Amino acid sequence: MEQGDVRAHEARALTIRAYRDEDFAAAVAIHDRARPDELAGSCDPRGFIPLANDAPSLADFHRSRKWVAVEGERIVAFVGVDGSCLSWLYVDPSRYGAGIGRALLRLALREAGPDAWTIALDGNARARALYASEGFEVVRTFAGENNGYPCACVRMALRAGSGSGGDASAPSSGPTAA
Repeated sequence: MEQGDVRAHEARALTIRAYRDEDFAAAVAIHDRARPDELAGSCDPRGFIPLANDAPSLADFHRSRKWVAVEGERIVAFVGVDGSCLSWLYVDPSRYGAGIGRALLRLALREAGPDAWTIALDGNARARALYASEGFEVVRTFAGENNGYPCACVRMALRAGSGSGGDASAPSSGPTAA
């Protein structure tokens, strides 16, 4: 099987469905495996706190509407939307680069609408590139903090006339993983 055939096979095996309460442990595990990659180059790694122990983040998580990406029986990624905010997008590191984050981002953009926005760590090049490829642009850079450690953040918002589903420069119907 050639690589293109493998990717096509993997894409067929992926199911995206609404989050259920029984998905919590899998979502927490994905977050906790991917979060150190997100922090790398942006924040002191000592700022990492497992999601289950981070009360403010946990409240945001529960408030968001969420979807999960499932391969076979295994949850491999999740996305969350809170109003027009793309509040969560995490992919298990073993599945980076497989298009799963993009598929979840496009679903989230349909849910969040044309005023969609997100906050990313300035040094998270993978996430920023994904968002930019789907029509986001940096609208503000600001100093933030992660559990008491300083970090640089960017607010990204959809460019006027952009949307999900393909070429970010072309209007379409509509914040991985990264």
